[in-house]
Amino acid sequence: MKLLLDEGPATAASLAERLQLTTAGVRRHLDAMVVDGLLNARSAPAEPWRSRGRGRPARLYALSETGHARAQHAYDQLAADALRFLAEHGSLEEFARTRGDALRGRYATVRTPQDLALAMTEDGYAATVHDVAGGTQICQHHCPVASVAAEFPQLCEAETEAIGVVLGTHVQRLATIAHGDGVCTTHVPHSTQDAAAVPKPAAESAPSFEAPSPEAQSPTAPRKGK
Repeated sequence: MKLLLDEGPATAASLAERLQLTTAGVRRHLDAMVVDGLLNARSAPAEPWRSRGRGRPARLYALSETGHARAQHAYDQLAADALRFLAEHGSLEEFARTRGDALRGRYATVRTPQDLALAMTEDGYAATVHDVAGGTQICQHHCPVASVAAEFPQLCEAETEAIGVVLGTHVQRLATIAHGDGVCTTHVPHSTQDAAAVPKPAAESAPSFEAPSPEAQSPTAPRKGK
């Protein structure tokens, strides 16, 4: 269920490969979850370059509305309980800093908002980039910790700080899914590093003010004729 939640619809064969189990065994569990209403199943689209062998056609399994509700609720409840425990024992701030450090380490090679959005999309944030007056906005259309971040804003604060450190500039969080906004929006101003990357014209040398020679100071004597 976690794989289907994180990665979307999949066949029994692809799930079996990821879980290193037999396809028949995985299909048996999937069909049982379909009966329980946790999953929906439909025929997988045929691949024209691959000949279909004998047996029933491949099926795509996806979480149903009930399955989404159960999976999301279970993970959110566990995370919220853990964070409340940390808050009660004075360790929540440290946890948030540790999570921020992990994000900075993961995106350490990123240099631009565009590259950061691509990296975050690979991690499930569904991030996009939009140019605006005075900078760039990174929009995260999905937040894996939205429900718990609503109760513990330290998570959002640590993430925002990590984005700023990675990009080497001060950023501003304009909106968050945790607070009821449609997307998490982070404004990245035009960095001074961009200006530094543009080669500057060479400075003009100061004019020389050498004292003229005595000959130059005296008027030129007229030439004598022969």
